[in-house]
Amino acid sequence: MESSRPLDAYSQIVTGVAERLTPKVASLRVPRGDQRQGRVGESLGSGVVFTGDGFLLTNAHVVGQSGAGTAEFSDGTSVPFRVVGADPLSDLAVLRADGPTPEPADLGEADRLVVGQLVVAVGNPLGLAGSVTAGVVSALGRSLPARGRVIEDVIQTDAALNPGNSGGALADADARVVGINTAVAGVGLGMAVPVNDTTRRIISALMQDGRVRRAYLGLAMIPGPVPAQWRDRLGRQKGLLVAQVVPNGPAARAGLRQGDLLLTVAGRPVAVSQDLQRLMFSEAIGRPLAITVMRNGALVDVIAEPSELVAA
Repeated sequence: MESSRPLDAYSQIVTGVAERLTPKVASLRVPRGDQRQGRVGESLGSGVVFTGDGFLLTNAHVVGQSGAGTAEFSDGTSVPFRVVGADPLSDLAVLRADGPTPEPADLGEADRLVVGQLVVAVGNPLGLAGSVTAGVVSALGRSLPARGRVIEDVIQTDAALNPGNSGGALADADARVVGINTAVAGVGLGMAVPVNDTTRRIISALMQDGRVRRAYLGLAMIPGPVPAQWRDRLGRQKGLLVAQVVPNGPAARAGLRQGDLLLTVAGRPVAVSQDLQRLMFSEAIGRPLAITVMRNGALVDVIAEPSELVAA
């Protein structure tokens, strides 16, 4: 009888995720500063073991320009790690532990998330190891301005996040990691980089080459509706609404504006951020892009010349 009560069912899910995932999330200590000038500090964050041979996933901003650090696990073990590669544009970084690590976490699929779905955040906020909070997916496909760039397609959650949660796991009810917590945008407003096809490509590139090579436009976008009078003519319901144009970036130089609705890029329809992100890894590198947008009820064609962004 007791287990049928909503609070008990909720608690069982959260405690189950915590039990499975907490051992696999490390507390990271990353040295910062210049030893030669005597200015040495330490950055704290979290990291998730995701392979059986000691690779960890965290945020690029957690490691910064550092090349190594220490990972501490909930069982008291501690191992040094080196930074294999970092990608500031997605705010992801891959680490390699120099020693034994716990069994890896299972990576899930963020593209299957729905607004209102239960998620659990596991990390080490404020240096407090093994902290667990829970909430729901508040929104999907957000854009997050960060350090002069824009992180696309992030998950918004109301699970409580604090400094040090960065790089920790955002998991579904089955303890599958669907996101890497990246930022606190306000009270009840946390952001996480999704684990999906696009970020898997980024992770693979970091593991193999230590860097990600892509084209860069300088746009922040959210899904937006096609005006009703155009839907039948265009045969589609949605495009990508330009929420922000990075000043002096390729998109700005091409004449793209806030409020434009992107419909096609290089002749391919775009409706979600991933549609454009996929193009940025291949076809967009080294050549102009033809872009069709809807502006003030009319179709407008522009040519953008993406810059190449290599994050090492």
